[in-house]
Amino acid sequence: MALERDLQTDPPCHPRALTGITDCLTRNGFDEAKCTRYVDALYACCQAFYKKNGDEATTVSCPKASLLRLKMKQREKAKQ
Repeated sequence: MALERDLQTDPPCHPRALTGITDCLTRNGFDEAKCTRYVDALYACCQAFYKKNGDEATTVSCPKASLLRLKMKQREKAKQ
């Protein structure tokens, strides 16, 4: 499973942040709207990271747990 593999990298979720989002933004002239699936994948990894390690855990690849939840809620509302 790719999510489990990404959680085990050092730092956790880094492949999704660096390879996915950065490459997509570069290819698409930094238009975030064209890279939403990569952002969603990173946030899913970060959510799993905090579920596994607790809200006080840190990784440079993820926003703080409270900010992550806010951003995920905002993205869900935007999809409706």
